[in-house]
Amino acid sequence: MKIIANLLIIVAFVACQSCHKPVEITVNESGESGEELTFKSINEAIEKAYEIRAENGEAEIRVNILPGTYYLSSPLIITPQLNGLEIVGAGRSTVNLKGSVPLDLSWEKQGENIFVAEVTEGLRFDQLIVDGQAQLLARYPNYNEDGGFWQGYAADAISKERIAGWAKPEGAIFHAMHSGKWGGFHFKITGIDEAGDAILEGGTQNNRGSRPHPEYRMVENVFEELDSPGEWYFDAAESKLYFWPAAVTDIANAKCELVVLKSLIELKGTEQSPVQDITIEGIKFEHTRRTLFETYEPLLRSDWTIYRGAALYIEGAENCAVTNCEFTNLGGNVIFLSRYNRTIQIAGNHIHDCGASAISFVGDASAVRSPSFNYGQFVPLNEMDTVAGPQNNLYPKNCIADDNLIYRIGRIEKQSAGVQISMAMDITVSHNSIYDVPRAGINIGDGTWGGHTLEFNDVFNTVLETGDHGSFNSWGRDRFWHPKRNQMDEMTMANPQMPLWDAIHTTTIRNNRFRCDHGWDIDLDDGSTNYHIYNNLCLNGGIKLREGFYRLVENNITVNNTLHPHVWFANCDDIFRYNIVSDSYKDVNVLSWGKEMDYNLFPDEESLMKAQIYNIDANSSFGDPMFNKPETLDFSVKENSPALKVGFKNFPMDEFGVVSHELKQMAKTPDVPILKSAEERKGNQSPVVSWLRNEIKSVDSQEEQSAYGLNTAEGVIILKMWSGSLAFEGDGLKSKDVVLSVQGEKVKNVKEFFGALKKYNFTETVKMVVMRDQTEKELTIKVN
Repeated sequence: MKIIANLLIIVAFVACQSCHKPVEITVNESGESGEELTFKSINEAIEKAYEIRAENGEAEIRVNILPGTYYLSSPLIITPQLNGLEIVGAGRSTVNLKGSVPLDLSWEKQGENIFVAEVTEGLRFDQLIVDGQAQLLARYPNYNEDGGFWQGYAADAISKERIAGWAKPEGAIFHAMHSGKWGGFHFKITGIDEAGDAILEGGTQNNRGSRPHPEYRMVENVFEELDSPGEWYFDAAESKLYFWPAAVTDIANAKCELVVLKSLIELKGTEQSPVQDITIEGIKFEHTRRTLFETYEPLLRSDWTIYRGAALYIEGAENCAVTNCEFTNLGGNVIFLSRYNRTIQIAGNHIHDCGASAISFVGDASAVRSPSFNYGQFVPLNEMDTVAGPQNNLYPKNCIADDNLIYRIGRIEKQSAGVQISMAMDITVSHNSIYDVPRAGINIGDGTWGGHTLEFNDVFNTVLETGDHGSFNSWGRDRFWHPKRNQMDEMTMANPQMPLWDAIHTTTIRNNRFRCDHGWDIDLDDGSTNYHIYNNLCLNGGIKLREGFYRLVENNITVNNTLHPHVWFANCDDIFRYNIVSDSYKDVNVLSWGKEMDYNLFPDEESLMKAQIYNIDANSSFGDPMFNKPETLDFSVKENSPALKVGFKNFPMDEFGVVSHELKQMAKTPDVPILKSAEERKGNQSPVVSWLRNEIKSVDSQEEQSAYGLNTAEGVIILKMWSGSLAFEGDGLKSKDVVLSVQGEKVKNVKEFFGALKKYNFTETVKMVVMRDQTEKELTIKVN
């Protein structure tokens, strides 16, 4: 009887299991399989999934996509009605999901090199793909992969003379860097004014306003600039597509695709009714439109504005996963987690050659207490909500970006990142390889609300087309932060816990490898607060800490560089210990040296003594750190290293970056740094000179540009101002001012400063424009 009872239990269990067997929907581009639930279109398969759920709300559904190329007629919208849905491709190398339409174009030759074809009337597209390769919208200057900004730039991109040669300037797209190279701007040309200048519309893609950079400019979508192989132009009024094919292109048989969709898949739920348990796996995503002129919103007081959309957009979701996919040839953001999201996993993906950011975790400003939305804005303390933390749940939390290979993103939008975090909590970014990007590899836009863990990432070849930034960058212009330094000092002295009202949890940066040859390896910019930074290998740019509180930085290695303390507060409580530095500290405007600066290893006695002058690093030492095998990027130290004696501990040197075999085989690693001598580290520094008994010097470095908030590394720093000086009288010059111009004449350095003053030897006063507290101010200065 017992055996029979057990058999009945087993039969019942098997029967129960069969009851829960998922409904299998198959997508096959040929449409042939003999199965009832087989479709040629993914759109049709998802429609069928909705029908099945409407009939049986408990049905488990799996959509299996067989090898092939699938063109979406519209984005796939996944709502809570499809909770539990699995969308599984046969593999990212065999399943292509595209937001383009294939066209069989009839080309006719026009002139020596140009071909023209009629396109379906009313079709809106902004990219042409030929034989799988994205072509170039007709542009000036011509595309040059090694051409720097915009892959080729020209000061006369929209000069009157150039515009005069265009029959249809309306519709041209003008791209320009920020004047300080803090990202870029994009404009439409809507007409020409009476003076012959372009009338511009747009420029909303950056939250730090400026004039377009005078030199780093590019223009596209102009017929007259169609002058090299690979370029194209579409005349919408005539529905004609013009194309100069490359020599290897067989134009008569070429496969042409036009990109028409802005997004491919959208998961759309709410906090009250979330999308849950969705799996997307094994698919290659291609072809979405640029989103340059969609609505951009400021991300609080960071330098970013952002378009809240992407090829794969997720909002109001829980327990979902996007794994082992490839994302390429996408015009804007790639993956965007917006507002309420919990436990979303983005893992094992290959993301490359896309227009904007790769992975973004961005909450809603309604969750932020007393938010401000621009660098110069501030909520007065007497009007401020003083409760710590968020005021609702509309933000990503407990989400992860793990084991993703990310490179060549930000091909169009320069205010972009491999991973972007803003208004989020407890985000983990681990084991990603991120490189060949125009700005930061990983960026945290604000302190709200911290708790992030960044670990085992390999981030290098960053800040390639911008400036004053790092492989990792953050801002923390939270409630405590004020654009006027003295007011910020007063508030934080009176309210020491105020910086933690928004950065309520500690963000940890550990066991990463960073290399930035155009900025800092780790750049904690304005206000970045409540960080624990340890066990990081910094290969070139060092570590910068500016204007924040409660940063614990320990057990890091800064190859060929050091710590850059910029604008430290009297009560910042920063700690810097057990680190290996390769130079003396590069401090600017430090009011105090934090809570502890000690037990660090310097390269030589001179560097150590420079620190000890300030009564810090009493227990630090100097000497050769004795790296094991720096030529193989192994910067662990030998058993008899003096670093171990001051408390440094070795950490793993072989765990950075992606871990899955396929991605690891593809991933690059950073260049091996050549260790510099003391003289090489010093470089060419401008001398300090005397003027009217005041000490001045030329701006000559990126760190001075960053510290003083300058658009360029140009100007004259007033290092020390004698109170008895003529130039000090009245509303005169102050220490730490940077002179930008004299009587309207720009001065780049001390030589030009003296040259400008010489013209006014017999004048009692001159007008100077200075940068003070990162704001330009015009002064009348006594000089005689």
